[in-house]
Amino acid sequence: MTERWVPHLLGLATPSITVVSLYFGGFWMASTTVLLLGVYPFLEVILGRSSTTNPLQEGRAHNLIAHTHALFPILLLIVLFWRISIDGLTTYTLFGILSVGLSNGASGIVAAHELGHRRPRSFSWWCARLTLFSVLYLHFTTEHNHTHHKHWARKVDPTSSPWGRSVYIHFAQTIPRQIKGAYNARPVDTRNSLLIEAIFLLALFASGPAFLLAFLGQAFVAIYLLEFVNFIQHHGLNRGMDERANASHAWESRHRLSRWTLLELPLHPSHHLKSSTPYHRLTVHDESPQLPAGYYGMFWLALLPPIFGMMMQKQHDASA
Repeated sequence: MTERWVPHLLGLATPSITVVSLYFGGFWMASTTVLLLGVYPFLEVILGRSSTTNPLQEGRAHNLIAHTHALFPILLLIVLFWRISIDGLTTYTLFGILSVGLSNGASGIVAAHELGHRRPRSFSWWCARLTLFSVLYLHFTTEHNHTHHKHWARKVDPTSSPWGRSVYIHFAQTIPRQIKGAYNARPVDTRNSLLIEAIFLLALFASGPAFLLAFLGQAFVAIYLLEFVNFIQHHGLNRGMDERANASHAWESRHRLSRWTLLELPLHPSHHLKSSTPYHRLTVHDESPQLPAGYYGMFWLALLPPIFGMMMQKQHDASA
């Protein structure tokens, strides 16, 4: 039983290393950036893929791991503000801000995505809300649960990207469209969320512009990671308004490192077919198109639209 959940502890290395690096300061604050963007893409290739899921495994340990991920962003912000209060905005602290954003995107938001599907106003749900507040994305749960899961891989879905769209264009378009979608689904909740975030930003500004810039910087990086993931998960896959969804409408990745560190997020088709399924019970679907690389490798590919488009199209044709 133990070996089934132990590899998922690897994901907690990201926020843990970020906290320690902020404490030591200096060049150490680039540690998370080097790990996620430099080491993991290569490690992902070395560890390879696995189709083993053990979908019926017991979930207590996994549940604890998910909640730990969700609560880390608050600790990270506290330590980041402490570091900013000592050093101010320097080249080193800019790396610290980048590292916090990467951690909150790759660890915190991924957990918030999972916990946001739990019973409204449960402890898990509030953990998700707290995490999303830490990156200025409180509207995400509303839009994701009420719009994306209804229209995934359809043209009307603001988070699904068609063939030929770059991650840069997608990022610029999807955020306002998602806010609009959240407002249409839950106007009062969305308006209150935006108001709370605005008040918090004003309070940060009153505390000092450096704190505000640090918070906005890490939030921007975390949001970019989230929308990069949205960008690749349904890219080029399209279903009609009357077409029943199936596993072929979402990209899947079975790379071990991505699965272990991102709470099985790469098994995305399984999540969509039944959104209430806890992440540790997600399984693989052979009819799903397979991404040409794991999520860490896809990050770099997405930054190069021509290469990204060519590889995705080639992979899709091979999976058809």
